[in-house]
Amino acid sequence: MKKTVSDEKRFIAIATVILVVISIVALFPMILLVVASFTDENELITNGYQILPKKLSLEAYTYMVKQAATIVRSYLVTIGTTVVGTGLSVLLTTSIAYPMARKTFKYRNALSFFVYFTMLFNGGLVPQYIMWTTFFHIKDTYAALIFPNLLMTAFNIFLVRNYYSNSLPEALYEAAQLDGASELGIFTKIVFPLSKPVVATIGLFTGLSYWNSWTNALYYVQDPKYFGIQNLLMRIMKNIEYLRSGASELAAEGQAVSLPGNSIRMALAFVGILPIIIIYPMLQKYFIKGVVVGAVKG
Repeated sequence: MKKTVSDEKRFIAIATVILVVISIVALFPMILLVVASFTDENELITNGYQILPKKLSLEAYTYMVKQAATIVRSYLVTIGTTVVGTGLSVLLTTSIAYPMARKTFKYRNALSFFVYFTMLFNGGLVPQYIMWTTFFHIKDTYAALIFPNLLMTAFNIFLVRNYYSNSLPEALYEAAQLDGASELGIFTKIVFPLSKPVVATIGLFTGLSYWNSWTNALYYVQDPKYFGIQNLLMRIMKNIEYLRSGASELAAEGQAVSLPGNSIRMALAFVGILPIIIIYPMLQKYFIKGVVVGAVKG
């Protein structure tokens, strides 16, 4: 018995060391990104990216503070589209997955085929652009940031369907029907409340997609007031590149001009991912459970 306990402790110690090493390796790029955002621009150009730079600077963040009003507005746009888009996506995804998981639904196989078909084939970008702009007129609207490409995915639907099929026993539906519950009542009062892990999982997937999305605004938005944080950061980076090209010409004429380039890239990346870093740990336990149960048939 002592040998078994000793072996278990040794295994736990080795596993802990391995996980700590893996965690450090995973965190290293993030640490390097944060440090580089506080590193002097000339230091980055001369010595490259370092964990312990010789000279620090707040120049990148000072530049961003000057753009604070625009950045806050873009943050609000991104937060709004992420919240609304994720909420609609979760509602529609769970609603479509429910009849696909019900054995009593006559057309469940046909519905599953149509959903699966969208994973294999699509009309392409040009027909999609024509459809959204000509028939739905979403150009330069908040709808352009919500509906195209991101609202629903077949992968999430099948993930939820598998969770319903594997985690919720058929007897639960039968008991609810014997009590006189309708299908809508079963879904809203029993199935949905018991599906927190998979709902959190698809909510995280969808929320990340909305937060990191920049293609919808690229295709359908020209008015800067509809730009989300990712599109705004891209625009700021392009503006800096343009200013730096002008600064190099002035430097050639003997006029010193300093603009952050590499450091602000790191600062912009850090600002863009900071909310996700804060929110993800809160949903991690639901995320793991939802993926494991929803993706593997037990």
